[in-house]
Amino acid sequence: MNSKTADDLPKLTPIIHPWVNRCLRQKKLINRALRIYGSPINIHNTIPFEENVRKFKSIFEKYGLKHRIYFARKANKCISFPKAAYTMGEAIDTASLRELSQCLSLGIPGRKIITTAAVKNQKLLKTAVNDSVPIVVDNDDECLLIQSIGEETGLEIPVIIRVSHFVQNGEKLYSRFGFPVDHIADWIRMNLGENQKYNKLSYRGLHFHLNGYSFEHRAIALCRCLDAIKQLKAYGFETKSLDMGGGFLVNYLLHKYQWDSFFTELKSALLGKRSQITFANDGLGYRVYKGNIIGEPNVYPFYNELNKEKVLEAILTYQCNGGSPLWKRISDSQVELRIEPGRSLLDQAGITIARVCFRKKDTEDNLLIGVEMNRTQLRSSSADFLLDPIHIPIEKTSSHPSSGYLVGAYCLEQELILKRKISFSTLPKVGDWIVFPNTAGYMMHFYESEAHLFELATNLFYKENDLVKDGS
Repeated sequence: MNSKTADDLPKLTPIIHPWVNRCLRQKKLINRALRIYGSPINIHNTIPFEENVRKFKSIFEKYGLKHRIYFARKANKCISFPKAAYTMGEAIDTASLRELSQCLSLGIPGRKIITTAAVKNQKLLKTAVNDSVPIVVDNDDECLLIQSIGEETGLEIPVIIRVSHFVQNGEKLYSRFGFPVDHIADWIRMNLGENQKYNKLSYRGLHFHLNGYSFEHRAIALCRCLDAIKQLKAYGFETKSLDMGGGFLVNYLLHKYQWDSFFTELKSALLGKRSQITFANDGLGYRVYKGNIIGEPNVYPFYNELNKEKVLEAILTYQCNGGSPLWKRISDSQVELRIEPGRSLLDQAGITIARVCFRKKDTEDNLLIGVEMNRTQLRSSSADFLLDPIHIPIEKTSSHPSSGYLVGAYCLEQELILKRKISFSTLPKVGDWIVFPNTAGYMMHFYESEAHLFELATNLFYKENDLVKDGS
């Protein structure tokens, strides 16, 4: 198998859902959308979203667990996805006042929403309280503010306590969120019970969300939470739910060998053993020190054989300290197990299409292909989006292989849409489309900005051979 293109650039072939191929064949439909809404446009579809929900549910049902799936709204701002989650009987995790208010305006009841916002001001909390939305509390100052609202309204306010300070092999897992799990049972007993400091807060459950993607870390955290739940029961506090957050890996790529080959070639380029495959020989986290490669790639792990619902099953079958598998302990505790997937529910649910507006060379003789979008419209915390884009010519053209860099609209030297050098079977022309696959989860919206007063990309949904605006 050949993992490189004709000009020796490593390929990273994305998985493409059938709806995307159907949509891209309808050139008149897309041309019309680009003409009306400008470039770029984000095109979504709820079919993969619904498929992903069902895959997670199948694992919960396999082990007979009470459960609820909360779609992490922050991963994509389209209101059609929380609407689809609710229609399927699931729920929504909101991280801001606007996210919460929009979900409520859809008619989603407060009991099918939670708010996990990192910063919760009075306006957000009052909105949550007025609509009986459970609040995930993170610190004492939040508790004081919620208590004051409870005293003002006379209401008991449902809260879920966020915990952290989990330990694996003697090393504490870092988090800036949550109360220490080892002390949470005593903290709840004292503050929500004996001294009545927070007597307007009604304890409903525990919550955690871990950085990274380790299923072992999540399993260990669940084990420790179950210990705390047992202690709380002895104190007379019933735990109704245990929420492990998100972080379920997605697999974006067809071939493992291409993923491995990319990093082999990247290291070779950094050591000067081959031509550069990234702009300015960017190591994407790797660097050279005394002739050796050091560091780690600062990119999302785009190839994963253990992904989505398989990760959930790996967690549930984990044995804490050689004892019963987690699913058995959770079942025995009679708590509702909750998850908050974002990216993994949005896998294959959206693409981004941008129009080519120029070709030129820079001072280093690199081919630059300008597209009508900016880098914030295809950006997450990953150093680069490691999937091959799809070039679609607007008219038939003779083959003229080329390679270059996709650049965007912001007036910055570092305004690259992708840092990776891309190979094209034919030179893109002005008006052609560049399609970025599988961008719905975090890539479209998480960092999107309106610098230079550029308008945000229009969000469309592909429905029955038509494109309609989000919410239509």
